[in-house]
Amino acid sequence: MSDYSVIGDWGTSRLRLFRVQDGRIVARRDGQGIGIVGKEAEAAFAQAIAPWLQDGTPTAITLCGMVGARDGWVEAPYADCPADVADWRAAAIRFDWNGAPLAIMAGLACVADDGVPDVMRGEEAQIFGAIALDPALGQGRQLIVLPGTHSKWALVEDGRVIAFRTVPTGEMFALLRDGSTLGPKDAVGDVAQETAGFAEGLARAQDGRVLAGLFAARAMRLRAGRSADWALGYLSGLLIGGEILETRALLGAGEGVTLIGDAGLGDRYARALAAQGVASQRLDGDACALAGLGFTGDIKI
Repeated sequence: MSDYSVIGDWGTSRLRLFRVQDGRIVARRDGQGIGIVGKEAEAAFAQAIAPWLQDGTPTAITLCGMVGARDGWVEAPYADCPADVADWRAAAIRFDWNGAPLAIMAGLACVADDGVPDVMRGEEAQIFGAIALDPALGQGRQLIVLPGTHSKWALVEDGRVIAFRTVPTGEMFALLRDGSTLGPKDAVGDVAQETAGFAEGLARAQDGRVLAGLFAARAMRLRAGRSADWALGYLSGLLIGGEILETRALLGAGEGVTLIGDAGLGDRYARALAAQGVASQRLDGDACALAGLGFTGDIKI
């Protein structure tokens, strides 16, 4: 028998559980996302954690993400913005699970200045974790961006999330790539061509002509000799560049941006921001999520 706790990020597409023992993360278990298991989440969780239960019941379990959605395990509320980390933690749903205290963290909700409501689940853990890892982010006005399928742009003032906007850029790119006449199906992975297309898409986006610029992904192949890889890069650059131009203006952003998430996607956003004269810094998404769930120690595994 050994004392340990469990923290986890359970999103739409994947489950990540971490075993915390003696101030370290000593083991990890992965599983299917809420989008797959749905209301069978409790059974999926029990299966994922089964090997650890052989060592006894956890002293605590804390989960964030879509596990708290309406179609997840137990619906957790949204903490209304403005919200700081204490507001977020206070809104969690807490109950006993087989003798272990379990907390499902809340999401965040806001209404932007233009009257449009918005929600997030899971990204708030990364935002508050980023502030825990870099206290300077909890001072003054900050713009924190989490690129992804549904990119989140959060305006933070003195550690409180004031407002945010979701931009489904990744989903739009996937739809154009896989389900439209604009997305080439014969790309071969030519990095130089993709990079050139990305740069050209960024340049087009700065003119504010994203919708009008989309068809160039096809026309430039037919009439200007561009490759399939160029077209994919172009679509990516056009969409990301347009996202940045539009959302920074909407949120009244400051000079710099903090990017949280995957290194590869973060690099694309950093290049796109630089093309618009915006400086950025990057933080690791996993480290931020763990810090948001209360872990800032050593990762042994």
